[in-house]
Formats: sequence, structure tokens, C-alpha cells
Amino acid sequence: MADVQAGTVKRGPLSRIVDRLGSGAVQVLMILIGLFWLVPTLGLLVVSMRDETANNAEGWWTIFTKPAELTLSNYASLLATGFSASFWNTVMITVPTTILVIGIAAMAAYAFAWMDFKGRDPLFLVVVGLLIVPIQIALIPIATLYGQAGIFGTIPGVVLFHVAFGLPFAIFLLRNFFVGIPASLLEAARMDGASEWKIFSTVVFPLGKPAIASLGIFQFLWVWNDLLIALVFADASNQPMTKALQSQMRQFGTNVDIIAPGAFLSLIIPLVLFFAFQRYFVQGMMAGSVK
Repeated sequence: MADVQAGTVKRGPLSRIVDRLGSGAVQVLMILIGLFWLVPTLGLLVVSMRDETANNAEGWWTIFTKPAELTLSNYASLLATGFSASFWNTVMITVPTTILVIGIAAMAAYAFAWMDFKGRDPLFLVVVGLLIVPIQIALIPIATLYGQAGIFGTIPGVVLFHVAFGLPFAIFLLRNFFVGIPASLLEAARMDGASEWKIFSTVVFPLGKPAIASLGIFQFLWVWNDLLIALVFADASNQPMTKALQSQMRQFGTNVDIIAPGAFLSLIIPLVLFFAFQRYFVQGMMAGSVK
């Protein structure tokens, strides 16, 4: 209390270390950590561009002394297996799912945060309770329902499943962010005659960009990297990349020259997406986790 009254704030050991090292040294350290984190990605890229004989004989790091071993023939062989169709299947599953989850969850979160209706709080508790429901218990009932509806093994069926199980977390995250928006902004918009949809689209949604971008990254990664739902609900003609790679592993065993380029292609898109929206990521996660 004496430190606070005297106008000083007690600093932690991490802050004192940063002061002693200097901001430049800390930045260099963070860059080195980032580069170290990217080493597995670099190794996967190198392995995907070497033939099977070279990969079996030596480690990927020897490429720095033998750059002539790099080739794109592995990617040509991968595309010859029909992997490009699996890539577009993944896109057609992931992009609509992410858009639908963000759109539906944002509107529901606004309703839970700023609209008064009967049963709002109990209904929100039900949504929160759905967060603990494991996906596995719904596989057989929904597979039966899909068979009766005629959408089993189709891309819309996979999208609907991901949307249904992605909404609880999405609503919870966005609602916790939206309630932090100053009520005076919404009241001023209502006094100007704005409808609820106008307030949502012009005030709440733009202010929620950090949380929405964070949610978009999470949802995209979950669906892009999903294997369980693809194995159950996608047939051979609609399989995404994860199922295609799994089938290659079962069919060819240790055929790294096929699996490595496929794994790198499935990795590079989420990596680019994360780096593109990383400035929103921490801000959105912190905002959605403290309410």
C-alpha cells in the first residue's frame, strides 16, 4: 500500500529483466524463438522437395551442402494422386463453415449481450453447457439422421456438423466481448432511430473485429485440420486433405515423398492465415476470456 500511495508500482522480475537487457535484446531473443519455432516447418518443406532415397539416407539439414537435391517432382506425384480435388474439398468445407459460424454466432452473441427477451439467461447457460458435450457421442445419431435426410457423405453434411459444434464456443466468446462495448454507444444509436440490425451491423460488429478475427482463426484451424468428422461423414469423392493423407499413409506406409508435400500444403494455408491476423489474435482472446 505504501508503494501505491507513494506513486510507485512494484514491478515483477520479468519487467526488471527486460529493463536490464534492453528492448533490442528482447526483440532479438523473440526473433530467435520464432525462427526456432519455424524449424519443423522448414524441415517439412525440405523433406517434401527431396526424393525418397535422399530422405532415407540423410537428414534434411544436409540440403544446405547439397541444394541440387531439391526437386518439385514430389508435388507432381502428389497431384497425380488426385490431391488437388481433396484440397478444394477442404476449402469448400472450411470457408463456408467459418463464415456461417461467425455470422450466426455474432448475431446470437449480440442478442444475448444487449437484447432483453424471455429466457435469455437460461438459454445462454444451455449454450455454455454445450461446450462440454463431446463430439463422439453425436457421431452415430447424426450419421443416422444424415442417412435419412440423404446428405450422408456430402460436403453440406460435413459443414452442418462443424457449424453445429462450433457455435457454442463462438457464441460464448463473442458474447463476452460484446458485453464490454460501452452501453452509451448503443443508447446513442437507438436515440438516433437505429434499428437493432443497424446497431449490430454498424456499431457492434465493427467494434468486435478483434474477437471475430480471433474466432475466425480458431474455427478455420479446427475445420481445416479435422480428421475425425471427415472420416465419418465424408466419402471418397468428397474427402478433405486430412482424410486423403490418412488414406495415403494406410496405402503406402512410409511413402514420405507423397505424404510430406501433402502435409506441407495442408500446413502452409493456416500458417499464412495466422500471420495475417496475428495482431488481432491476442487482443481477441484476452477480451473474450475475462468477463
